[in-house]
Amino acid sequence: MNYAAWSPVYERILGDFGFDPKADERARDRLAANVDPFDERRLDRIDGATVAIAGAGPSLADETGVAAGADVVVAASAAAETLAQAGVGVDLMVTDLDKTPDTARGLTREGVPVAVHAHGDNRDAVEEWVPRLAGEHVLPTTQAEPRGPVVNYGGFTDGDRAAFLADAFGAASLRFPGWDFDDPSVSPAKRRKLMWAERLLCWLERRRDDRFAVLDGRRGGIDPL
Repeated sequence: MNYAAWSPVYERILGDFGFDPKADERARDRLAANVDPFDERRLDRIDGATVAIAGAGPSLADETGVAAGADVVVAASAAAETLAQAGVGVDLMVTDLDKTPDTARGLTREGVPVAVHAHGDNRDAVEEWVPRLAGEHVLPTTQAEPRGPVVNYGGFTDGDRAAFLADAFGAASLRFPGWDFDDPSVSPAKRRKLMWAERLLCWLERRRDDRFAVLDGRRGGIDPL
């Protein structure tokens, strides 16, 4: 995903949520000041692999076997904790540090890469937590234009960003344990973000000429990008 392809979608997200792109850029620049470039060769094993994109929804507890059966496991935020409790290791965590920063810290201390995302609402978390992570294991990302060591593979929420990242590194197939688009327990703001995650996954599967099982029975109700 190059930025030219992502930018029009990003503009639509900004407009829908009323986000300030300058705030995203300030957070990106703050992240850039605290990290070095990540060695992307460390994610070469994604190329040609079956990758589980583990969401943090309540269904994950019953679907950890899907993750365990994949070649590579990418965990969205708190999904890393649920998988760890089930004895399933992760190969990459994707997070904006809003829920489980201690988990991100522990994984980097163990040598597991963590894709840390900077956006306008989490600059304080970036400033607090990124210096506490093992820096060589931090993959810095942004939803704004990439700059310096901070990259942009596409995506908006932790979960769909994980899918876009796996696609960028050549994943052969994607599985989606722990995805609950209709979770009644989430806030209205989170529900809107899940709607965008759904739209973005639909866009991604079209770009891949693929069909994600997690979208089966839902495509007719998704506003296309």
